[in-house]
Amino acid sequence: MVPLPVCHYNESMSFFYNKNGGDDKWDSAQLILVQVVGSLFCCFILVSNAMVIAAVVTNKRFHYPFYYLLANLAASDFLAGIAYVYLMFNTGPVSRKLTVRGYFIRQGLLDISLSASLANLLVIALERYISVMNWKVHSNLTKRRVTLLIVLVWAISIFMGAVPSLGWNCICDLDRCSQLAPIFSRSYLIFWSVSNLVVFLVMVAIYMRIYTYVKKKTSVLMPHTSGSINRKRTPIKLIKTVMVVLGAFVFCWTPGLVVLLLDGLNCQRCNVMKLKRWLLLLAVLNSVMNPCIYSYKDEEMWTTFKNLMRCIGNGTRRQRSTKANSRPLSSGQDTVNSQPPSEEMKSDNQGILKT
Repeated sequence: MVPLPVCHYNESMSFFYNKNGGDDKWDSAQLILVQVVGSLFCCFILVSNAMVIAAVVTNKRFHYPFYYLLANLAASDFLAGIAYVYLMFNTGPVSRKLTVRGYFIRQGLLDISLSASLANLLVIALERYISVMNWKVHSNLTKRRVTLLIVLVWAISIFMGAVPSLGWNCICDLDRCSQLAPIFSRSYLIFWSVSNLVVFLVMVAIYMRIYTYVKKKTSVLMPHTSGSINRKRTPIKLIKTVMVVLGAFVFCWTPGLVVLLLDGLNCQRCNVMKLKRWLLLLAVLNSVMNPCIYSYKDEEMWTTFKNLMRCIGNGTRRQRSTKANSRPLSSGQDTVNSQPPSEEMKSDNQGILKT
């Protein structure tokens, strides 16, 4: 008879780290540096991406499919900020004390945010392709279709983040465990990294197709126009914004995905554990860069940001003035207000009494 596999759901993460030889020990200085820098980044991620969402909601000029999808990308970055905060303070020595369930939650949040960002970028690429092929600034996607796309993005992302906890793990077969994620199967890391890298290539191919089409279209239109084409009235400006966002995403995430692939292939000489902490900060940097790119490449977005900050500042001043007006009078103010009446007031009062 074939012996039944022994599962280790009740073990702590220290058991799995010891079994697969993964050394997750951090120097105290490195841990403090990562936590401090990461926390500052996370605060900026949460505030800035919340402002992107608020800008799209409040400014009617952004009520188009592209900006709705951009706001959804900001929402995925906002979730990434929450996931990074949770990870920053549950890494290093603390990670060894986590339960299996706690580790699944920690990694699941990261996987969901990454999947959502990647899926959003792919949907935005398709939306840009549709608009460019029709030579329009915005596509003809209805709000209903955009809503369905957003729901689909999050459904796929949540499923991808839950796959390891649904069974694709090595809790019952320790020989298949990876080093970077000690309860994830190496086969899952290969699938995860390869699928994401393939999506990167698909998006690069879409934007190369868009770029060649726009260049060809512009060269055809130029002889028939009296002057240069107004780029603000063409899809070119929004395409540049998305291409910069995509470039930042590929730059920040490709090294981590390559390291995950090497770990999945069981590369013994790669020393993947030493790269783990710095690749984490690089991934955090991506969510920091996106709001900066939006505001730098889109003047309307930057103007809306400034208006939102003014509204917040004015609201804070009004609140302070309201509190100041509602305070009880001090003893000095009481003394001033309780001064004896002037001679004019006395004479007026005497005249009233005489009548």
